[in-house]
Formats: sequence, C-alpha cells, structure tokens
Amino acid sequence: MKSTLIASAFAVTLFASTAAYAGADASCHFHGSKPAAEATVIQCATQYKDKLVEGGKLEKSWQAVSKVDKLEQVDGKRSKEWKLSFKNPAAADKAKDTLYLFYTLPGNFIAANHTGQ
Repeated sequence: MKSTLIASAFAVTLFASTAAYAGADASCHFHGSKPAAEATVIQCATQYKDKLVEGGKLEKSWQAVSKVDKLEQVDGKRSKEWKLSFKNPAAADKAKDTLYLFYTLPGNFIAANHTGQ
C-alpha cells in the first residue's frame, strides 16, 4: 500500500512538472473571455503562418510576408472573432495570394484559409 501511494505521488509530481515545460506555441493559447491585444493576435498569427510554411502547407514565398494586411473583429459562428489577412504578391497561384487567419477574441486559433470565409 505504501509503495502504491509513493508511486502515485511520483506520477502526479512528474505529470505536474511537465506542464511547466510547454512549447513555444503555448504562448498563443489563452483562457478566459478578455479580448487579446491586437499586437498579441498579430504575433500569434505570424507564428502560425510561419508554421504553415515550415510544414509545407504554404509555399516558401510566404516566409517573406511579415506584415498583416488587415486586422478586424468580425461576427463568427458563435461570437465575435479576430480576422487577419496577409497578402503575398509573390504567390504563384494568384487565387491564393491572400491568407486569412481566424482567432477567438481571447486569441486562440480557429482556422486559416484563402477564402476569408
């Protein structure tokens, strides 16, 4: 019984300590309902765009796009959302020269696409 208790305590300690080592993308995960600052949303969107390039979801020319073209709050399916757009004049497919990213007001990622819908 004593060894089971010690093993359980060890497992809880181990699990709790790994939460403290969250990855770099954890800085773009928010709780609560307070709207995130525009600068925070822009930073998270830029990081996500770069991840899409690194993962091969966007062509390499998107890496050079660093400025948000437009940032606004729009009515989403459930509530208000942040909608950001990046423009890439060097995009090979002109139908995909604008990237839209959607975030909840507190700053959590929802979706990314080229349609803005």
